[in-house]
Amino acid sequence: MKETGWKKTAGNGSDGKRTEGKKSFGRGEKTTGFSKNSAKVGVNGEKKGKSARKVSGVEDKWGTHGDRKRNIGEKDGQKTVRGGQRGKTKCPIYRECGGCQYLHLTYDQQLKEKQKRMEELLGGVCPVRPIIGMEEPYHYRNKVHAVFGLDRKNNPISGIYKEGTHRILPVDSCLIEDQKADEIIVTIRSMLRSFKIRVFDEDTGYGLLRHVLIRRGFTTGEILVVLVTASPVFPSKNNFVKALREKHPEITTIVQNINGRSTSMVLGDKEHVLYGKGYIEDELCGLRFRISSRSFYQINSVQTEKLYGKAMELAELTGKETVLDAYCGIGTIGLIASKHAGKVIGVELNQDAVRDAVQNAKKNGITNAQFFCNDAGRFMSHMAARGESADVVFMDPPRAGSDEKFLSSLIKMSPKTVVYISCNPETLARDLAYIDKNSTYKIQKIQPVDMFPHTAHVECVVLMSRKEE
Repeated sequence: MKETGWKKTAGNGSDGKRTEGKKSFGRGEKTTGFSKNSAKVGVNGEKKGKSARKVSGVEDKWGTHGDRKRNIGEKDGQKTVRGGQRGKTKCPIYRECGGCQYLHLTYDQQLKEKQKRMEELLGGVCPVRPIIGMEEPYHYRNKVHAVFGLDRKNNPISGIYKEGTHRILPVDSCLIEDQKADEIIVTIRSMLRSFKIRVFDEDTGYGLLRHVLIRRGFTTGEILVVLVTASPVFPSKNNFVKALREKHPEITTIVQNINGRSTSMVLGDKEHVLYGKGYIEDELCGLRFRISSRSFYQINSVQTEKLYGKAMELAELTGKETVLDAYCGIGTIGLIASKHAGKVIGVELNQDAVRDAVQNAKKNGITNAQFFCNDAGRFMSHMAARGESADVVFMDPPRAGSDEKFLSSLIKMSPKTVVYISCNPETLARDLAYIDKNSTYKIQKIQPVDMFPHTAHVECVVLMSRKEE
């Protein structure tokens, strides 16, 4: 049997890239779904393993996070980019962190490098439109996470793990994170001694505070603070919350999340609301969405409006279509499309996300959208077996991309238009190669969007239309 490029066990429909605290992609798998001879892909899109240079026949000359030597070399102690350009960075931990691979470049240079990368990966399939950049490419992350620990003198520190390790790099401010979120994290750390709160020690298993997660509504300004603790017992929690609110009255709600497991997952399963309603709300593309600690919500609101706006533009909805939103998460894409479609069907494997999608529809007074908890590929197969179809399918899979089961179901159902929103160009290239080989769909337009300035990541919107016989 010829290898297809996916493992048979790969799932689809779950909001894998979206669920906070997942170690892999939120579906249990740790690879892209390729066979064992294929490249593994990390959470940041980096290739790992001996076969990392080739993805479905597409030569990968652009290592990202874990394989930077292919696109960023080192010479005389300085980072260099293809073309020999050199640059300096404003970040003191740029080299140790590894999160902002392109920070040493000017923003114009970053966009040129990303455009070139997309053309190399996808240009043979379809001409690639000019990448959509960001006017103010700093402090765009509306979700900020800090891990807490101890330094060598047993003083509490907070920050991020050094790339490829579990050693904490202290960080007080970051050029791509929300500034108010960073301020609140520093305040929390400064309050620990006075309230005799110990940070969690991974080696001994003692201590209380493990992580702090902060989410801020870009439009509403509402702020959610999540205190991740190793135990449900939180001494003086009421006084701690009161003191934190006095220092930061802009905080909307505070939640305690309990994670007592020895795991790399950030969030546990149980939560207690310490102040406020336990969630915040934000507006996106004219709609209002509820955001909790686990909700998937794009971290760059400014660019998300451009991304989703471009997806709607390419779909060319007239108000009569039946739209299927696969991998729908909390319903953002489907609900935005509902304003321009006759009917929307959202499919998502994550039950919590489906409940959020239903609530978001009610909150916005949307009555032409339905959401189902199911595997998207299976759902489409059943639709096709019943003789049902959709006019337009939006698919927004996690970084691992889609799988053969989903794509074969998509081809079988044969919608007139498919809009693929991708956060991983390598797996996008693989999926487009499968669709091009096994269907009559024509790949018409590819639009890159720079959702994550200063990093190697690129999102793409792809328009595919069924060729009429």
